[in-house]
Amino acid sequence: MSGGLDRLRREVAVGCRVMAYRGLVENILGHISLRLDGNRALVRCRGPEEAGLRFTTPEDVRVVDVDSGEIIDDPGGDYRVPNELPIHTSVLAARPDVACAVHAHPPDVVVASLAGFALEPIFGAYDIPATHLAAVGIPVHPRSVLIRTDELAAEMVASLGSAEALVLKGHGVVTIGADVAEAVLRALQLDTLARIHLRVRSAGMIPEAIPSADLAEMPDLGGAFNRETLWRHHLAALEQDRIGLN
Repeated sequence: MSGGLDRLRREVAVGCRVMAYRGLVENILGHISLRLDGNRALVRCRGPEEAGLRFTTPEDVRVVDVDSGEIIDDPGGDYRVPNELPIHTSVLAARPDVACAVHAHPPDVVVASLAGFALEPIFGAYDIPATHLAAVGIPVHPRSVLIRTDELAAEMVASLGSAEALVLKGHGVVTIGADVAEAVLRALQLDTLARIHLRVRSAGMIPEAIPSADLAEMPDLGGAFNRETLWRHHLAALEQDRIGLN
């Protein structure tokens, strides 16, 4: 189990570095959780030498009791859970189908949410997974608050419903997945949608959803391409720029 746990810690740490590298978070903001079993999850916590998500190490990823919200594998007490831990504990409790939850602050998504722009499928083959994500509808949580209580988290979970991604107005995003790669890639897809929406508007045009006939032509290229291959690309980029984990 120790070897498996170490591997999962590394996955969460790498996911945090990818989010920072791709501009989804700034400085020390954002976090990832990964379910271990019924009442335990790995969570990116705040360490005694906190330097931000770009520099996350496996040691920053601790085992947390989902029910109590307490770290259970830090005997020295040097780490603390993020203030918005209820985002993760509430999602994992409400959605047994979810293994990973991501919270990030992509600036373009924040701007789009404040401007009231719905993230619609305005492009097709440019980014097919993002198109599919937008086509099913991306809900927006209307409150721009720090989600640090169970009550606020329950409101957020109600806004998420059965969706795979949620925009937090004036705040950021919550995305979910079967693993770290899927949840982080969905956050990147939201960022792409928001960025293209804003660029179209900056060009003086109003974005419009693509026709249903075009949407029907968007194939599912499969997990091997949309997830495994794309995730390898992001990991390779980290290594090339020497900010990956050794």
